[in-house]
Order: sequence, then C-alpha cells, then structure tokens
Amino acid sequence: MTLADGGDHLLLFIAALVANGFSALSGGGAGLIQFPMLIFLGLPFGVALATHKVATVFLGLGATIRHWKESHLERRFTLAVLGAGVPGVILGAATILHVPERAATLALGGLTLGLGLYSLFKPKLGMEFQPRNRGGRGLAIGMAGLFCIGFLNGSITSGTGLFLTLWLIRHFGMDYKHALAYTFILGGLFWNGSGALVLGVLGNIAWDWLPALLAGALLGGYLGSHLAITRGNLWIKRAFEITTIVIGLKLLLG
Repeated sequence: MTLADGGDHLLLFIAALVANGFSALSGGGAGLIQFPMLIFLGLPFGVALATHKVATVFLGLGATIRHWKESHLERRFTLAVLGAGVPGVILGAATILHVPERAATLALGGLTLGLGLYSLFKPKLGMEFQPRNRGGRGLAIGMAGLFCIGFLNGSITSGTGLFLTLWLIRHFGMDYKHALAYTFILGGLFWNGSGALVLGVLGNIAWDWLPALLAGALLGGYLGSHLAITRGNLWIKRAFEITTIVIGLKLLLG
C-alpha cells in the first residue's frame, strides 16, 4: 500500500516524533502510538510490524547521538547484553508471525502494567547507581533474563524497551540514566536492528512509509534523550511509570 498524500506523511512524522520522544525519555513504549497508527492507516499486521521495527532503529540512533558523550558503557557488560539479547531478538522475530496475536498482546499487557506498578510502589528504585550481579550466578541469571526480554523485543513491539530498562535497574543495580543509555545504544540499535533484519527478510516492509517515520524517530529519540539527561532520574522514573501503566491498560483493554 502507498500513502495517499502529503497529509499522511505529516501524520506519520508527528506520530513518530511524539512516540519516539516520549519513549526516549521513559525507556521504551514507542509502539504505543506508532505501531497502531501504521495499522490504522492501512498496513497489515505483519507489514506494520516490520516497518515499525525498522523505524525503531532510528529511535536508537537518535538517542545514541545524545547519550554517547554522557554514558560510560562497560565493555564486558556490553558484550553480555548483546550476546544474551540478540539471539533472543532473532528467535522472537522469526516466530512472531506464527503466534496468536491476541494471546501475546494480553500477556504483554499484564506484564507491562505490572512493571509500572512495581516501580510506582518502589520510591527508591533506580535512583542510585549500585552495580551488582556482574559475574557468576548473578550474571547467568541476568543473561537469561536478557534473552527472554530479547525474545519479546523481536516478537512484540509495544513497550519491550521498558522491560530492558527495568531489568537493568532491578537485577544489575543501575539507575534510570545509566539504564536508558544501555537500552537505547544496545537495545535500540543492535537489538532492534537484528529484529528489523529478520522481519525484513521473512516479511514485507512499506518502504515508501519509512522517510517520515525515520525522520520522526531520529529527531524524537534525540530530543527525548536530551530531556532525560538534563532532568535526571526522578523525571525518567515518573515517565517510565506513566508509560508502562498506560501501555499495559491499552494492551489489556484493546
């Protein structure tokens, strides 16, 4: 399907800018606005999924441009995040087109709502950087969690970056600002890039829809990350909680 006129391109750009800007501030959730918009405008589920996944790579790129100078990624831990997560993403992207959509959506909605409520009732969660579980049994459990989150990232679009953000905080002891850097530099670029590649090969991408989506994702990712860095952990925590609760309710209620 091709876009009818410039108005559709403008609508896509605005939706991508808003969705990716808030996603970069809160740690995920761009699919809440962007993915349903693609379906609303006429793309079939599989095509919308692949097209959205390509656009999220540019969210990661925009966020990375802003986070790069502020973050200090640990080399060994970076390899763990990529080594555990990317295989999960590839497996999830390869299987999603064969999974009942409604069942997966309900499960994701319940989990996402739980994330927001958990953070809301843990006032000190993510406020301080206290790294832990970087070796032995703790690292093994952490990598298993990263694989599962990677699978969700490859298979379901709405809010899986939020899972990665909270897992980095809860299990590995990061604060929100450090977690967001890992979420968007590693998850946004490498995880989403892997999923986009698999979905592009197995499915179809609406290439003529991408310019507006990519421009909105790139700019929104940069602006949202700038706000997160300048405002600090409390702002990010509140944005995270609002986003997870809204996404969870939307997915559950349809």
